[in-house]
Amino acid sequence: MAYNNDNAQAFRSDYRAAIHPLYSPWLHAAFVLAYGLLCVGLLWRSLEAVAPWQWLLIPATLVFFSWGEYQVHRRLGHNRTRFGRLFYKRHTGDHHSFFVETLMPYETARDWRVILFPAWLIVLYSLPLFVLWWLLSRLDGNLAALFTGSMLLGYMSYEVVHACEHLPAEHPLSRLPWIRQMRRLHALHHRRELMHARNFGIVHPLMDWLYGTLYWEPEAIHQQNRQQHRIRVALPAEQVLGYAAAPVHWPDWHPSSLRIYGREGALLAGERFEEDIHAGGRAGHLRWDVLDHQPGRCWQASARGEHGLHLLLTYACVEVQGGCEFVRTLEYGFEGWPMRLLNGLFMRRRIERESQASMQALGEVLASR
Repeated sequence: MAYNNDNAQAFRSDYRAAIHPLYSPWLHAAFVLAYGLLCVGLLWRSLEAVAPWQWLLIPATLVFFSWGEYQVHRRLGHNRTRFGRLFYKRHTGDHHSFFVETLMPYETARDWRVILFPAWLIVLYSLPLFVLWWLLSRLDGNLAALFTGSMLLGYMSYEVVHACEHLPAEHPLSRLPWIRQMRRLHALHHRRELMHARNFGIVHPLMDWLYGTLYWEPEAIHQQNRQQHRIRVALPAEQVLGYAAAPVHWPDWHPSSLRIYGREGALLAGERFEEDIHAGGRAGHLRWDVLDHQPGRCWQASARGEHGLHLLLTYACVEVQGGCEFVRTLEYGFEGWPMRLLNGLFMRRRIERESQASMQALGEVLASR
């Protein structure tokens, strides 16, 4: 059976339940960065009269670190070995079960536990580097400090970029050009049939290119923008999803929905309907196809509109104490660059506000039922 979002969500629940109550993701991340920067600062304080050519050791060392990271990731992270069995369990066993291609963002800060290396690892990693610094400093103090400091910078860059690759799509950092490209490569790496063979680079794809393991697919148009909002409702999940998955109700709670052309009731996979909208300051017409409907669990539909607009809308319900949590995920994009530019400048923020308002209105409507 294929491993899918439902499997990943079930794994996430079990993994989160096993995290120690005293675990602090903020302390975890702060320690790694503070310790790494402190070590780099101490090493580089010893620099004296650095020759221009010696500065080239920084990029050269970062490339060397990338080679080492590639080898460890590929050889130990995705192959069972006696030496690397703990790393394999944590990486392929935990990380690749927690995140799949279609479910890459973390949802709470405590999820950093499965993204970041254990906090103690940077200390263990630094100890042989300090021994190497002591030995190399006998030959040249500048080269010793630049090399070992850059190796620590490589470690921290891995942690930071990898965390960015699991940010929510709507986060400002996710839209930076380099981060966006690496996020796409990393998402492809998390595809089950690709994860043992492609895209092992985390910070950049140089080693994948050199070793022939680089794989690229352009993201689906609707994935250009992703917005997710959630509310808790004191009603059973089946009742909540049954109401939300009936598009005829949308004009009652979503400010962008003007009119629905379709039958009443929750629509099933394979059914179609149309909608008049006014979203992001622009009027339009959408043609919808229902892709999935699992009562009490999820409902999904895709749509096309004017100006090359593509949308993917997903509703999900999770039972919680006293009711359920309703999650609405909207992914959309445009085929042409003029509309992409217009969306980035003006429309996206308005659509975000409209989506937030819709969730508040949905909660009020459901509370009155």
